[in-house]
Amino acid sequence: MVLSGTTTFKFSTLRNPNSKNIGMNQVKQIHGYTLRTGIDQTKTLIEKLLEIPNLHYAQAVLHHSPNSTVFLYNKLIQAYSSHSQHQHQCFSLYSQMRLLGHSPNQYTFNFLFSTCTSLSSLSLGQMLHAHFIKSGFAPDVFAATALLDMYAKVGTLELARRLFDEMPVREVPTWNAMMAGHARFGDVDGALELFRLMPSRNVVSWTTMISGYSKNKQYEKALGLFLRMECEEDIMPNAVTLASILPACANLGALEIGQRVEAYARKNGFFKNLYVSNAVLEMYAKCGHIDVAWRVFNEIGSLRNLCSWNSMIMGLAVHGKCGKALELYDQMLREGTTPDDVTFVGLLLACTHGGMVEKGRHIFKSMKTDFNIIPKLEHYGCMVDLLGRAGKLREAYEVIQTMPMKPDSVIWGTLLGACSFHGNVELAEIAAESLFTLEPRNPGNYVILSNIYASADQWDGVAKLRKVMKGSQITKSAGHSFLEEGGQLHKFIVEDRSHPKSNEIFALLDGVYEMFKFNRSAFECHLDLDLCN
Repeated sequence: MVLSGTTTFKFSTLRNPNSKNIGMNQVKQIHGYTLRTGIDQTKTLIEKLLEIPNLHYAQAVLHHSPNSTVFLYNKLIQAYSSHSQHQHQCFSLYSQMRLLGHSPNQYTFNFLFSTCTSLSSLSLGQMLHAHFIKSGFAPDVFAATALLDMYAKVGTLELARRLFDEMPVREVPTWNAMMAGHARFGDVDGALELFRLMPSRNVVSWTTMISGYSKNKQYEKALGLFLRMECEEDIMPNAVTLASILPACANLGALEIGQRVEAYARKNGFFKNLYVSNAVLEMYAKCGHIDVAWRVFNEIGSLRNLCSWNSMIMGLAVHGKCGKALELYDQMLREGTTPDDVTFVGLLLACTHGGMVEKGRHIFKSMKTDFNIIPKLEHYGCMVDLLGRAGKLREAYEVIQTMPMKPDSVIWGTLLGACSFHGNVELAEIAAESLFTLEPRNPGNYVILSNIYASADQWDGVAKLRKVMKGSQITKSAGHSFLEEGGQLHKFIVEDRSHPKSNEIFALLDGVYEMFKFNRSAFECHLDLDLCN
């Protein structure tokens, strides 16, 4: 230990991350020295202990110090709040500081509200809310925003909205927190209403709305808002924005926009963010560019997390590269990554597309036996699909009957589709009956069963279904398609005239049609001449 004068000490070794033990020895020696001499070094000691970190020792130093302050308590509360296994200590410290007569300030409440959010504890949050009001900090907009955010994230949107409406002053983060709360509960319209009412917006505001649309599967609206954001001055997308919009590109097949987002990410250093690079990987896989997705997967390299592996396994499975998907799974296990329930959806999908029934059975069984993962509805659906495609319809039906949860429309729809392919009228009727109960207004189920009857020459069944559909006024809704052109996404249905350039589009189509007619006539004429010769 090096002493400089009598009260100042050198802590150079404490800043070295490889000298933790040496740092603790020095801290203990300095602590002992201060106790012997009466020189107060509480602030310095605690700051160095938080750097190491040794929170327990720091708390002991603070507890026995005659010169503790609110600032030091806040520092320690903040440190504990960032360690999930010790977050409850924040409230012990809060009680201790109040017992010692220290009045908490807005920073104290800010840290504690954030901790309540992490712990998902509404009761602690409400208790602190009462203390917050009694302490006179209710007008503080930043602490009040943390309180609002806590209510929204622990599942009490109504309390959050009431607090928001009562706030005399709202900053942009306040609006953003309230928007995020509405979006989290699926109320995207409520979030959009706030977005429109905001006096000013930042990149977080735009990202919150884009993320809200994307997470609620309103991908077209997410993409439209992102394209609007690009036109805004002084608003530059950040890593969260990119990670939010790329899934929309993936699900809409908007490859051109996704490639532009990737280029922006690489140019601005966001591709190093694992959430962004994983989203780029998934985008290429879902847009049909599995080779590019594989290249991105290899580029991520040692930084891969479970999401990276899952996206690649799923992409390979969907593209029919079933053997490669299973090989990648084996590699993942060798490299020490433990699978989750999403991994097994991809593996079962690979077995389904590859017709590997026995392998699928083994993988399904291994979920529980090897990894203690309880199969979910999606896994049973994959098994029904695997067995149904292989023609093992009776076994697929037995899987449905033995499921520990109630089968949904996807499960029954999968069985109905398999019955359609293999012409099994008996099981098709059982599946359809359940679907008619779950989805009474879905015309697709009636159409599939009608086609199964027709294939089996059971025309009475066809007539009966048509009568039911007509009586219940069930009509098949028009399908729609998306077309990406010039970085924009356009939606069309049959004979659609709603597009602003529909007249130009149909004029061009008429021209193409006439060109085909002319070429066909010329080809037929040329063919006749060849036959005559």
